[in-house]
Amino acid sequence: MTGASDTVAIGADALRPFAEDLLRAGGFTADQADQTAAMLVWANLRGADSHGVLRIPRYVEMVELGLINPAAEPRQVSGKGAVAVIDAQRAPGAVGMSLAARKASELADTHGIGWCAVRSISHAGAIGYYAHQVAQAGRIGIVMTASKPLMIYHGSSAEGVSTNPIAIAAPTGNPDRPLLLDMSTASVALGKIMAARDAGQPIPVGWAVDGNGRATTDPREAKAVLPMAGPKGSGLSLMIEVLASVLTANPLIAVALVHGGDPGGNGLVAVLDPSAFGDNFTLEVDRLGAAIKSLPPAAGVDSVYLPGERGFEEMERRSRAGIPLARGTVSRLLALASKLNVAVPEGVA
Repeated sequence: MTGASDTVAIGADALRPFAEDLLRAGGFTADQADQTAAMLVWANLRGADSHGVLRIPRYVEMVELGLINPAAEPRQVSGKGAVAVIDAQRAPGAVGMSLAARKASELADTHGIGWCAVRSISHAGAIGYYAHQVAQAGRIGIVMTASKPLMIYHGSSAEGVSTNPIAIAAPTGNPDRPLLLDMSTASVALGKIMAARDAGQPIPVGWAVDGNGRATTDPREAKAVLPMAGPKGSGLSLMIEVLASVLTANPLIAVALVHGGDPGGNGLVAVLDPSAFGDNFTLEVDRLGAAIKSLPPAAGVDSVYLPGERGFEEMERRSRAGIPLARGTVSRLLALASKLNVAVPEGVA
């Protein structure tokens, strides 16, 4: 284990089993811990540390608060044709979303398209992970999730929508390197504010507001994040709430704004089989990518990147050199291990 003064580099082969052990000791079943740790470490490997293992203490706390149900048995409750709706019973988000990805893929195999909504999940994590799973099988994946109000609705001074993200993945000639767009509807993911808090660093103006609705650069004072591109971000978030929540008979925003509390979350995975539309899809995606890559870089830019390309390059680097975790994150994980009597692997200790 090596690192600079503000980070500690940990190999994924040590971090993932440690993450699993912490989650199991915190109440997850073995299968739930395995699926969740895989998603978290995938995020860390791609540089999305805001959605990585720093979430584990909160996930354990959510079990203690009853916001995650380790005894959940997700089941399909409705559906028609290429559509299925699954009630996840507040299962860990990675479990519910991975199940939705598999079900939507099965439906796409039959119908050319599959749409699986999964309601009553906990935090879904990095949703690009589920779109990546779909694309690795040669399908197009579209993933969205919805949750409680966390973001200012444009034109208001209060939280009115969530940071509802959307991810789209399209397969290429390299199954491990699809085009992968993964974005939040907020100006920044809430987890990046958490990461700044762990690292003891300020946040840029325009990321968040404090409890009085005023701009702040102190991550400890951040009460709500701001929408991406003003009305565009809050409008897109609202429509994801319609598709992922209202359509599945599990509205979140209206309930939370009226009654308060944490209503949980919802998600959806749509899968398209390119063969239903014609031939040579991946060939044409590769040709499109090559055309974009051939564009002249702007001044001060080294290379033109495709969606997800930076993340895949970072994954290769971190797979070799280790995942640089903020010392604050490592300290919180070690404190949790001590509390739960979890052995710390040599590669982490």
